[in-house]
Amino acid sequence: MLRKAFLMSLNPGSSEEYRRRHDAIWPELSATLKEHGVHAYSIFHDPERDLLFAYAEVESSARWDAVAATGVCQRWWEYMSDIMATNPDHSPVSRDLPEVFHLL
Repeated sequence: MLRKAFLMSLNPGSSEEYRRRHDAIWPELSATLKEHGVHAYSIFHDPERDLLFAYAEVESSARWDAVAATGVCQRWWEYMSDIMATNPDHSPVSRDLPEVFHLL
């Protein structure tokens, strides 16, 4: 099992809307993540900086990366693009974080 961690950022004043949209995450998106080997996925919010810290446990990097090519993921990105920093393809601007410690 691989552990992935990354940072994203919200547009100022968008935290409540971000939470609202995730509280109603599309079942098709949840199913797609699970079908692509995502076993756990959490996102935490730093309200002082409007940063999002995401953590996922995935079966493989290739399966994780393949999620981005799915239609449901691309629609989700477009849906979220008005409330967070995004790239021209609507994917979230994100920065991978290297793991430096893990306790079993």
